[in-house]
Formats: sequence, C-alpha cells, structure tokens
Amino acid sequence: MSDDAAFLSAKRRKEEAVRASIMQKLVETGEKERLKDLLRDKLIQSGWRDALKEDCRQIISKKGLEKVTVDELVSEITPKARDTVPEEIKSELLNRIRTFLKAT
Repeated sequence: MSDDAAFLSAKRRKEEAVRASIMQKLVETGEKERLKDLLRDKLIQSGWRDALKEDCRQIISKKGLEKVTVDELVSEITPKARDTVPEEIKSELLNRIRTFLKAT
C-alpha cells in the first residue's frame, strides 16, 4: 500500500469514528429524534412531501400499479427526493447539529 493510500485509509477510519461518535451522542441525548421531527415538519411545511407524493403517483400511473415494486419506486424517487430538499432546511439542520456539538 502506498503512503497516499495508507493516509487516505487512516483518514477514512478517523472520519468514520468521528461520525459514529457524533451519532452516538445524538442518539443518547434524544437530539436525533428531535432533529428528525424538525426535518419532517419543515419538509411538510415547505410542500416537499406533497410534491414527492405526486411524483410517486406519476411514476405508478406511468408504469402501472401492478408493475412497480416498492423497491423500484424508492430507487427511482430517492435521487430526486435528496436533490429537492430546500437548501434552507439543510442549512438549518446543519446549524442545529453544529450548535449541539459545541454544547456537548
């Protein structure tokens, strides 16, 4: 393994450990559930959820109810769902996470 590959591998392991530690803190404190509730509420308020439902209906209508599986629907809609989350909602969640981490 080259020095660069070893460095990148060690960096990835460290990042994964940091992510796991953050996730553990979020779960233990209940903040993860609060953030999920906030996200759900903001997505509903923004109309994102209704737009996504309509996209699902269109896909089902186009392909036929009997010809589309839940897995197919999820794999088709997921990229658009991620891409269409409003930036202000992403920013708000990121700021809440940063604030949480600074306080712990």
